Amino acid sequence: MAGHIPVIGLTGGIGTGKSTVTQMLAKLGAAVIDADKVGHEIYLPELPAWHEIVDTFGAEVLNTDRTINRQALGKIVFADPEGLRRLNRIVHPKMFDRMVELIAEVRAQGRMKAVVVEAAVLIEANWTPLVDQVWVVVASEAVVVERLAKQRHLSPEQVRTRIAAQLPDDERLKHAQVVIRNDGSLEDVRDAVQRAWDQLCGA
Repeated sequence: MAGHIPVIGLTGGIGTGKSTVTQMLAKLGAAVIDADKVGHEIYLPELPAWHEIVDTFGAEVLNTDRTINRQALGKIVFADPEGLRRLNRIVHPKMFDRMVELIAEVRAQGRMKAVVVEAAVLIEANWTPLVDQVWVVVASEAVVVERLAKQRHLSPEQVRTRIAAQLPDDERLKHAQVVIRNDGSLEDVRDAVQRAWDQLCGA
């Protein structure tokens, strides 16, 4: 494993604080790959995913400038489970391939101590082959409800609906090598991240 830069797959449910943990890992010397940003990149006009999405869902998902209107697309697929599956079959493999390229670039540069792939759907999208360890960030429902009321002004019912639509924590934890609890203080989270980092990268 000499010279091998490890890849952490960081995942967790809505409001658990994945971004907070990612920021801590970046400060420790990790390169960050944000799956959401990769997703936006592959949606760009005239790329393969763009053509497949337009062929599958029609020109009504386009803005006037030919970019994909993600809200319009979202309305279609979230009302239609099969439509969502079709979209995921188009997008997830292309995101996987792009992340393989990005990881290879970081490793080729050899400057970072690790790579973090932050992805809410790491497990559902079958992206775990990208990573050496799966880290799952968890928080109690009560903490998530309170956090998202403050951050996004969502009602408890809205938060619970979103939690229910996601992969349950029990399923995520089956894949986890590291579990970061994020319902205490920031110092507690930082200590947990530091311990897991030292074990992965050598103290």
